[in-house]
Amino acid sequence: MKKKFSVTTLFVDIGGVLLSDGWSHKSQLLAAKVFDINFKEMEIRHNLNFDTYELGKLSIDEYLKRVVFYTGRKFSVNAFKKFIFSQSKPYPQMINLISQLKEKYGLRIFVVSNEARELNAYRIKTFKLDRLVDCFISSCYVHLRKPDKDIFRLALDVSQVKHQQIVYIENTYMFVQVAESLGIRSILHTDYKSTQTKLASFGLVNSE
Repeated sequence: MKKKFSVTTLFVDIGGVLLSDGWSHKSQLLAAKVFDINFKEMEIRHNLNFDTYELGKLSIDEYLKRVVFYTGRKFSVNAFKKFIFSQSKPYPQMINLISQLKEKYGLRIFVVSNEARELNAYRIKTFKLDRLVDCFISSCYVHLRKPDKDIFRLALDVSQVKHQQIVYIENTYMFVQVAESLGIRSILHTDYKSTQTKLASFGLVNSE
């Protein structure tokens, strides 16, 4: 008889699942409009530097010097950083869902996310994610970035949990595929209700 494994651990993405994306294409377009920046130039420079930034190899000041402040501006670095931070918004239903399931089933919560260091720290503190999450496998800390399989392998090593006991919640289809290729059962998050239903199919039913 095939052994049935109960879920003990959730791997969860931040941007698009618990919070809005930290520095999305949409936010960059808005920044270009608000600060009167040539978006095409900014986008080219962003694309050349963003992976390195999320890997924790550039500070936010270094990133902005390359992407925005490579020429004189009428606004300050601090004003632009404040704008970037302001783009992060919580998804209360998802945060509450994960919190309820953690308390009810004694789950451990591991974030597996592509996040830049200063923005990650701001998001953790502002939205009190450290009260919910047991461990942050963030790209800026581990210098690995999805879709690299090694970030998932590292999360497995750190959690010391059989992959059969994990469910991963992620809003990017490619990353779901990568996790599943390692045997990690995954949910492609599109909205609260469908993710709630899929979690229930794994035996994780919240009190709502």
